[in-house]
Amino acid sequence: MKMVIFGLSVSSSWGNGHATLWRGLIRALSRRGWDVTFFERDVSYYAGARDIASLDGGRLAFYSDWASTRGQARREVAEADVAIVTSYCPDAIAAGELVLEAPSALRVFYDLDTPVTLAHLRGNQRPAYIGPDGLAGYDLVLSYTGGAALDELRDRLRAARAEPLYGHVDPDQHRPGQARPEFAGDLSYLGTYAADRQAGVERLLLEPAHARPDLRFVIGGAQYPQEFPWSSNIFFVRHLPPVDHPDFYASSRLTLNVTRRAMADMGWCPSGRLFEAAACGAAIVTDMWTGLDAFFEPGEEIIAAETTDDVLAALDLGGAELTRIGRSARERVLAEHTSEQRAQQLEAILSDALHGQRQPQAEMT
Repeated sequence: MKMVIFGLSVSSSWGNGHATLWRGLIRALSRRGWDVTFFERDVSYYAGARDIASLDGGRLAFYSDWASTRGQARREVAEADVAIVTSYCPDAIAAGELVLEAPSALRVFYDLDTPVTLAHLRGNQRPAYIGPDGLAGYDLVLSYTGGAALDELRDRLRAARAEPLYGHVDPDQHRPGQARPEFAGDLSYLGTYAADRQAGVERLLLEPAHARPDLRFVIGGAQYPQEFPWSSNIFFVRHLPPVDHPDFYASSRLTLNVTRRAMADMGWCPSGRLFEAAACGAAIVTDMWTGLDAFFEPGEEIIAAETTDDVLAALDLGGAELTRIGRSARERVLAEHTSEQRAQQLEAILSDALHGQRQPQAEMT
């Protein structure tokens, strides 16, 4: 089976949560016999922070602009069994037009940012990766978010068929690491800066840091503004490539997950970092959102926190209890949330769609 993907970036994880998800999924699909090509526009800000130059298990097709790659893209799609366009692909509209004209490929849109997409639409703004006809014409719409988001994709964007494909982790890449002094802390947080996540970061990290000046807090990530409210016991580690994530998680007693506001409000949208930290055996404290208990059991496999006091209470837990929680989270991830398991789920979804009816061309207008 041949799959062609038009996405954001798989070569760089700098400020980009899509990259590690695609790497794990493509690697798993390759092991299952898929031939995968990923088209990525070669832009300077990702090129300057590239984690990989080639794709393990697939082919990475860089291009400078859409005009230069249109011919190759058309040929690849013509030979494909499945053609996928993703949210935040910089050429999503043009790629979508090409995919919707595919002679035989299953035409798929994968929204890895569904809550953000729907929030824009509620504000009467159409995201740059969604055309004027919405998602009509695609045979299948995959969503990183489940629950009520699937109904909105059908109602607002005319998705004929919408199915959830949640985040996951490649346990070959994310596994228990070794503590390193440069990452040492009592509470760590790994994530790109996002304005709509800042209130949660302040409540669940900055305020605990102010309350416990005797403890050490560590933030790792990219795009943090100069005016970020640092304090003397909060330390910063610039963007870390995925290879360093296991050691980062191993270097603190507890690690924090904060969900972007739109995703938390929508629910049923676990971040890839949540699964990565769990696969590394980290004890995780997370903000709460609807559907969390479908992925991890609060109190047993993860610590759910709403307030600063909840985080302070978690920091007071003994080492043995935090180790138990981290071990339980890892066991849950390995049982249910690996890239291999998502690849199997994707195959099942694609099989159902492939054996169904493709959307007729008339419905694409």
